[in-house]
Amino acid sequence: MSLRIVFTMPVSKAMGQSLVRAMSSQAVGSKNVGFIGLGNMGGHMASNLIQKGHKLHVYDISKDACKTLKAKGATVYTKTADLAKNSDFVITMLPNNDIVWETYNQMTADGVNKQTMFIDSSTIDPNLVRQIQKFISSKGARFIDAPVSGGVNGAAAATLTFMVGGTEEEYNIAKPILEGMGKQITYCGSYGMGQAAKLCNNMMLAISMIGASEAMNLAIRQGLDAKVFADIINSSTGRCWSTEAYNPVPGITPIAPCNNNYSGGFSTDLITKDLGLAAGVATATNTPIPLGALAHQIYRTLKARGLGDKDFSVVYEFLKNDENK
Repeated sequence: MSLRIVFTMPVSKAMGQSLVRAMSSQAVGSKNVGFIGLGNMGGHMASNLIQKGHKLHVYDISKDACKTLKAKGATVYTKTADLAKNSDFVITMLPNNDIVWETYNQMTADGVNKQTMFIDSSTIDPNLVRQIQKFISSKGARFIDAPVSGGVNGAAAATLTFMVGGTEEEYNIAKPILEGMGKQITYCGSYGMGQAAKLCNNMMLAISMIGASEAMNLAIRQGLDAKVFADIINSSTGRCWSTEAYNPVPGITPIAPCNNNYSGGFSTDLITKDLGLAAGVATATNTPIPLGALAHQIYRTLKARGLGDKDFSVVYEFLKNDENK
């Protein structure tokens, strides 16, 4: 009679999570990925997924946007429900609360593939995230929020930051897909926490862009050369993303929208919407946001002046020329 001895080693929780992440990463392979919303950001994000070897199923109200993705190998759909039923993952990148809610209602009206994971990368109210999650869960599928930061240039370069809300298991399942579009994939907590992080980030972004615009304008009006002052501020304590990577003064940051009459990029309409969402959650949590509220008012004024379709860095032109308005 032979004696067989088997040694087992206890696996810690951390080690177990590492194994799950490793297995998820290895298993991702080529997936059927649905992508709804091929705008300034979404078009680049979908293109990067194609480059990573995924089969893309796309939908957008813009025929030109769909045509561009079709030329890269994507399959274009006229019905979001058909797109969803043929996708392992569905990513939505849409403008606002109403459009997101309507899209998920239409997409799942006739049921869902219960193996599909839905990922919303729009910027919406955290309460709406939780509402959609319950709605999708009731149909037997999974939903997480994963808004992004990094702008159009980050979307094009696949260096976006994703802020994910959901369970850790869902995060680990989605992470390999998100890594095809971004560099930093961060788990923020339960449903809606990704949006909570995004709204706070975008409020900070709006405040810093206004501050950068004010400082650049003041320096130039005193006679300082714009490039000289930009170099100074970017090696000093005032440095921030708005001065370094997205300077609002033409001729300083070559790839910034200000060099193209503030076209493209992240629109004033969208930053105003995001500031409104931030104001809503601030009220709900009884949180003072004096600078966030002022930034919201400034961008609402830009919208009223007909600048809603311009990149949000157009606030520099507004401040520079405000005395003549």
